[in-house]
Amino acid sequence: MPAIDDLTLLIDAARASGTIAKRFFKASPEVWDKDDNAGPVTEADLAIDEMLRSELTAARPDYGWLSEETEDNPDRLSRERVFIVDPIDGTRAFIAGEANFSHSLAIAENGLIKTAAVYLPIKDKLYAATSDGVSTLNGEPIRASSAPVEGAKMLAARSNLDPEHWKGSVPPVVRHFRPSLAYRLCLVADGKFDAMLTLRDCWEWDIAAGDLIVRQAGGQVTDRFDDALSFNSPMAKTRGCHAAGQALHAELQSRLAT
Repeated sequence: MPAIDDLTLLIDAARASGTIAKRFFKASPEVWDKDDNAGPVTEADLAIDEMLRSELTAARPDYGWLSEETEDNPDRLSRERVFIVDPIDGTRAFIAGEANFSHSLAIAENGLIKTAAVYLPIKDKLYAATSDGVSTLNGEPIRASSAPVEGAKMLAARSNLDPEHWKGSVPPVVRHFRPSLAYRLCLVADGKFDAMLTLRDCWEWDIAAGDLIVRQAGGQVTDRFDDALSFNSPMAKTRGCHAAGQALHAELQSRLAT
């Protein structure tokens, strides 16, 4: 049987994650609070993580592994390619019975994301990209918007638009919110929203897949200091995340008081 390519591997795994998630969705899954106020985790998160780790590392035993729900192993730092996954991005939304959670799966190669899939099983929305192709939603190409800053629809927590973060006045954007960072990035890639911004440090598993999906849809993604994102770092964090169409990204970035 021929080996499948990395994108097909991630898409199949994302859909399998959705199958597991649906078994627990609105079924009162067991919930625990993580240490250090790191948020909740459910039995669904753990079941999906176990499946993904088993299936993906069996298919690619030379790839490293980084997941929100697996204890980190520094062995990944010596691997050329690494899976970076969030079994459920938006766990609080999942617990609340809301549909805006996602499964976020990516493969990094020497710090850059090369393959990505984000799946929202309740909405049946599958976003995907490779570094040598275009971004897609359910198989159809998508494109980031070219909206100007005036009235741009930005996905961000309220605190990101506090005046102290901006030079002069706060930009004239319209703020919206979705709980999953991966989904926020995909909505920018699809042109449904014009920008997303989070100034606080981000875990790599939250944004790895979305980073590639935005970029292959013609958008720009950087940290809060306008540097390109790099993945599989020792701390597994980035210095925030800012994504938008090319011109809007430049305009917003020029106004940030970093």
